[in-house]
Formats: sequence, structure tokens, C-alpha cells
Amino acid sequence: MKLKHKTTGKILYESKHETIKEIVEGAIKEGANLREADLQGTDLFGANLQGANLRRADLRKADLQGANLQEADLQGTNLQGTDLFGANLQGADLQGANLQEADLREANIQGADLWGANLRRANIQGADLRRANVQGADLREANLQGADLRRADLQRADLNAIFYKTKVTKNKKKRLSIRIYLM
Repeated sequence: MKLKHKTTGKILYESKHETIKEIVEGAIKEGANLREADLQGTDLFGANLQGANLRRADLRKADLQGANLQEADLQGTNLQGTDLFGANLQGADLQGANLQEADLREANIQGADLWGANLRRANIQGADLRRANVQGADLREANLQGADLRRADLQRADLNAIFYKTKVTKNKKKRLSIRIYLM
């Protein structure tokens, strides 16, 4: 199997592994540079991608549930619609990443750098964002219900029109009031 560059098609890594998860984990274990890799729609459920260089990679609609992306370089990466439920993104570099409509429920995002990231309509319910840098991020229409934002830096983040759905309103959108305490 081969991992290719998202625009040029150049082979970034080649292996005899049988699954995409095995080939990506093998590439990372060997220190391969997966910068700008085409991983759109891949099944990386529970994958160990700790410290991976996935800068500007295409991971749209990928399954990264429970994946370990601790300290990974995801700067400028397209993660639109990606399933990151329960993923470990602690200390990851997500500057300028596109996480629009991503599922980040219960994710560990402690200390991650989300400067300028697009989190519009993302589901961040119950996620841990303690000490995360969320400066200048777009959080419009994001679901932050139950998210831990203690000591997160939210300067210049777009928090306008954060919504959530309730059973009472039968899926009608209702403004969520949040209080942010800077410690």
C-alpha cells in the first residue's frame, strides 16, 4: 500500500501492510514525513499517531475515534467532518486547522494550539480544552456544552452564536449562555 501527496500524487511512504491504519502507524514509527498526505476518509480508529507530522494533510471525513494524536503537527490540516470522538490531541499543533463540523466530543485537547482554527459547527461537547490556545479561532455554532475551558486562551476567538440543541425545543436552535473565567 502507498501513502500519496494530496496534490502531486507523489508517494510519501510505501509498505506491505494490509490496512491503512497499519501503514500510517508504520510510517510514523519510522519517522516518515506525512506532510500534505492524502488520508481523506481513512479508517484510523484508535491509531497511535503520536508526534506525527501531518501538517496540511487531507483528513476530511476520516475516522480518528480514540486515536492518539498527542503532540502531532496538524497545522493547516483539513479535518472537516472528521470523527475525533475521544481522541487524544493533548499538546497538538492545530494552528489554522479546518475542524468545521468535526466531532470532538470527549476529546482531550489540553494544551493544544488551536490558534486561528476553524471549529465552526464542531461538536466539542464534554471535551477537555484546559490551557488550550484558542486565540482567533472560529467557534460559531459550535457545541461547547460541558466542555472544560479552564485557563484556555480565548482572546479574539469568535464565540458569537454558539448554539446547542435541546429535547425541549425539538431541535430548534437556542442561544447558549456561557461564562468564561480567566484564571
